[in-house]
Amino acid sequence: MAEESHPPARYVKLTRDQEAPADDILPGELNQPVHVPQLEGRRCPECGQVLPESYQPPADEPWTTGICGCTDEPESCRTGMFCPCVLFGRNVEALREDIPWTAPCVCHAVFVEGGITLAILTAIFHGVDPGSSFLIGEGLMFSWWLCGAYTGIFRQELQKKYHLKNSPCDPCMVHCCLHWCANCQEHRERRGHLVDHGDASVTIVDPPPVEEMGMPRESSCCF
Repeated sequence: MAEESHPPARYVKLTRDQEAPADDILPGELNQPVHVPQLEGRRCPECGQVLPESYQPPADEPWTTGICGCTDEPESCRTGMFCPCVLFGRNVEALREDIPWTAPCVCHAVFVEGGITLAILTAIFHGVDPGSSFLIGEGLMFSWWLCGAYTGIFRQELQKKYHLKNSPCDPCMVHCCLHWCANCQEHRERRGHLVDHGDASVTIVDPPPVEEMGMPRESSCCF
């Protein structure tokens, strides 16, 4: 059987068409992991499976305390009654670390405490004509609606964080009707979840004493 003839091998000299990079490639630089955005999405905490972007956890968890359970925690009840702006600022700071508690506290004080003060002054001084009183009352109602919408946004964020359901109704409507009670309820709910998910007590165990190995003493014998 005749052997098939192969063409002679040719060696091609490779040349660089582009200039070499200024920085040298370090050892192991080419073995870095590749980041794939499709694989770095949210994962299920139980099974570790990647969740789709449109997935929303079910909001069906009940609140640990009721809307009218303000007396369950007397300290937050007093703060929410006499200084609701401070309690609201602490709740917002716990939810959003990038927002200091002073910013929502001042905003709450201007719209709520300032509106209440203006309403009291309007009722005390009778020199205001009915037309001006109507305009002032309309402005107070609008500011109260803005306050309910603003505070309801953070209540909605709290519900998303802990998968809480709307109780007793929409978050903005709750703050419009029961603002002081809702403010205290959110504080109790946040504190309750921090206690439940807090670090367990750690038992400190002292390490055993270090034993040093020394040379055995030579026993002296007397003859």
